[in-house]
Amino acid sequence: MKKALFFDIDGTLVSFHTHEIPASTIEALTQAKKEGARIFISTGRPQILINNLTALQERRLIDGYITMNGAYCFVGDEVIYKSAIPADDVRRLTAYCADRNIPCIVVGEHSICACQPDQRVRQIFHEYLKVTTPLPDIPTSEAIEGKEIFQLTPFITEEEEQEIAPCLPHCEIGRWHPAFTDVTARGNTKQKGLDEIIRHFGIRLEDTIAFGDGGNDIPILRHAGIGVAMGNASDRVKEAADYVTTSVDDDGIANALRHLNIIKV
Repeated sequence: MKKALFFDIDGTLVSFHTHEIPASTIEALTQAKKEGARIFISTGRPQILINNLTALQERRLIDGYITMNGAYCFVGDEVIYKSAIPADDVRRLTAYCADRNIPCIVVGEHSICACQPDQRVRQIFHEYLKVTTPLPDIPTSEAIEGKEIFQLTPFITEEEEQEIAPCLPHCEIGRWHPAFTDVTARGNTKQKGLDEIIRHFGIRLEDTIAFGDGGNDIPILRHAGIGVAMGNASDRVKEAADYVTTSVDDDGIANALRHLNIIKV
């Protein structure tokens, strides 16, 4: 049976240093596709912020997307799964941020904005992650009232996360960067996204391979038939994987696909 490959973006497909997909990765995925593998994206980014996969999209290599850590999954123009955060939890978290002047990114189905943005939003999203999509500064009430919110990204510390978490009983919290965390409705993780994708395509779980480097990748690495951690991942992520490859900048994807016999040496 041909394999279904699930790839995180930042730190897995795309280098944090060059902000590009390494040539070896593009070549390896092109070969994997020719060999019959299906290729899926598994990211914390919402669709509106996916601006760094052009090299794969132009080659028509991507079969579907898990976005917002599993809260929103689509194949082509078809949305196969979406799950919004309950309104009460949205209000609690955004009020917590507003009261403390903490930046919070608010993501709807087709919209994104920033509440209380500061220099960290610019430094991390625009300079470090090279996000080109504008993040308009919008008051909290205008950002959330009467709207379905699928993901909130507050710039809170781990200590603040522990403080607010008990007030968000219907949420999942996934951190892949020390400066912020992603919040979605409970049950929405990349594991859930994988299950929705394979249900849609009729793929067996044992035929899936997931690749990642961040804390939000741990659920899918543990759940997939094979979980592959990048060499640049933290020890906690590596411990959740079945195999650890080299870093994204050291041909990590190509080396893993060769090791797993998805592509030829």
